[in-house]
Order: sequence, then C-alpha cells, then structure tokens
Amino acid sequence: MEKKQAQKQIREIFERPFNIDSFKYFIRNLLNDYEVKGNKYYKNARLWDKFWPHINSYERIGKYVDPNGDALDILVVEVSHFAKLERARSTLRSLVVKHLTTFGQKDYALAAFYAKEDNGADWRFSFIKIEHTSELVDGKVKIRTDFTPAKRYSFLVGEHEHSHTAQNQLLDLLAMDYADPAIEQIEAAFSIEKVTNEFFEQYKALFKNLSNQLHGQPLFQKESEDESRQAVARFAKKLLGQIVFLYFLQKKGWLGVAQEDNWGSGDKRFLGSLFRQAQAKRTNFYNDFLQYLFYEALAEERKNQSDPAYYKRFDCKIPFLNGGLFEAEYDWRQQKIDLPDSLFRNQGKNKAGDIGTGILDVFNRYNFTIKEDEPLEKEVAVDPEMLG
Repeated sequence: MEKKQAQKQIREIFERPFNIDSFKYFIRNLLNDYEVKGNKYYKNARLWDKFWPHINSYERIGKYVDPNGDALDILVVEVSHFAKLERARSTLRSLVVKHLTTFGQKDYALAAFYAKEDNGADWRFSFIKIEHTSELVDGKVKIRTDFTPAKRYSFLVGEHEHSHTAQNQLLDLLAMDYADPAIEQIEAAFSIEKVTNEFFEQYKALFKNLSNQLHGQPLFQKESEDESRQAVARFAKKLLGQIVFLYFLQKKGWLGVAQEDNWGSGDKRFLGSLFRQAQAKRTNFYNDFLQYLFYEALAEERKNQSDPAYYKRFDCKIPFLNGGLFEAEYDWRQQKIDLPDSLFRNQGKNKAGDIGTGILDVFNRYNFTIKEDEPLEKEVAVDPEMLG
C-alpha cells in the first residue's frame, strides 16, 4: 500500500467513531491476512461473572499467526459506559488475559475497546502482551506458568482525537505488503518512547522559536545580556508549560463548559476554538485571549457573582486554579508582549513534512491522556508526567 493511501486509511479509521466493519478492513490490511473466527461472541451467560458490571460483550473476530509461529487474537470489546475505558483499565486487561489463557494459551492480542454509551465516539486500539517469568530450577532455566502480569499499550482514537501518532507509528506496518509482520514489529509500533522523544524534540524547537521572538523586546531588556536571556527563557518555558497544562484541562472537558452544563462537558479543542475567535475578530490571540484566560479567568476568583465559575468574556465556565502557574509575573494589562498569531498557527512545514509549525499546530498533532502511565498500562500519548 502506498504511503499516502496508508495515511488516509489510518485517518479514516482512527478519527471517527468505532465501526466494526472498518476495523476489520483495517486489521486485514495491517496484518495482510488473518484467520476469520465467526460466531465467537461472548455476552451475558457466556461472559465470566466478574466482568458483568463492566463489559457488555466481546467478540473474537480472528486469529493471526506471524512468520515465527507466534499467535495473536483480534478482539472487539464493548463496555457499558465511557468512564469504564478510563477507570476500569485493569479489568479490561484482565478480560483479555482471561480470554487468551482460556482459549488456546496465546500470549498476544490486538483489541478495540469502545463504549455503547457514546456509540464508540472515542475508543482505544490496544496491544496486549502476557509476560512470562524465567526462573532457575535445579540449575536449569524454566518458564514459570504464571500468566500475569500482562501489559497493555493503547492508542487513543476516535472523533475527538488526532491520528498523527498512529500514522507515525503504524504507517510502516500498514504499507508493508511484501511480508507479514512479526509480533515484535507490532509491539514496536506501540512504543511509548518514540512518542516521548518526538514530542520533546518538537517542544525544544517551539522553545527556540518563541525565545527568538521574545529576544530584544522591552520587557526582557535587562542590565546584562545574560539576565536578558534568562528572562526570555523563564517566560518561554512558563508560556509553553501553561499551554501544555491547558491541553490536559481541555482533555478533561474542563474548559469552555456551557453555563448550565456540568464539568467534563467542555470543548475538547477549546484553545483551537479561541484561536479561531481571535482570527474572526482580527485581534491578537495572545494579547486579547490567552492573557485573559491565564491571568484573569484561571487565576482570579469570581466570588461576587451568582455562578463563580462563569466567565463572561468567553461566555462559559472556566475553573479557578489556585496555583502559581497562572500568576502573572508582569503587568499584563499595561506591558505589551509582541507574539504574532503565526507563532501559534501557521502553514510552515517541518522536516517530516507536517503542515504547521506553530505551538497549537504541534500540540494538536498529539493525543493527551489525563492519567499517568502505570507499569501495566501505557497509552501512546503525551501523559501528565511530561509536565515535569
């Protein structure tokens, strides 16, 4: 499959709600071939009792055997509520382990997890691997028949997510028509380290561009060149940290919440929406939107109004954050900082050929997860640990 065709297919499957027919088509192209397993549908009495509160059903749609003879099952799991995708991660992993150890003693699975509640709008595409432990018995190394722990690596996908990471990670496998992929190659496509390293490299480039823009501006003119550089670096690091933090907040649905709605229902792409408003009004994004968001909406309590969470300027609820990240270190209402909109969104091209080298362009390509990675659960995304 050609690269552009593979990229298009990844976008079509991973930026839309879960669809089992599309998923099967994608898996067949990813693995080149697999043995279809029909009528393997587990629900109600056919499902193990302990999983009933969390899982509606699961289906084994096929089995794949790689060139080395290692077998992998392909599963589709429907959970009852969207929250289960986040909060019942160990249970979902345990279901796959139970399946693998009950039917055929396999060690690997590819699985789609989606919720009936939101018709699969946001879902997970996961690689599950059972770990075996070697031990020394009578001077010989043996494999213990303990099937735990298992690890799960997941892509965050669906209509509210971006497929940039999935494209980067899965593209080579999907385009590899000449040979069936080995399990090791499939596992490597779920590498967390590749995402982390790529994100930090692009983060450094953003820091450099932002610092170059700030250098020489009146607010950062100090007695010595070294003091000026330090002032620029402090501001650039804080601004990027503020924006990254907001990406986690908007992921939780805590930004842009309608006045009558509950926390968690906000705009998952709130910063992008603000930028479009700035463009429509022909105003400066940083001066007329971000500064007010940082240093007024997030930093100041609104006690003297009927709904303290409501922020009139943006006509939505914004949480008050009692922390130093959004405390202004300059007189933001009087002292001007020149940050053109092109620093946030533009049509530039990076070395990989991606369009857009602005801060929002870069951050928009990545999936953000609101939970830190656990030893057995890793999401192929930017997680809160990166705030450090």
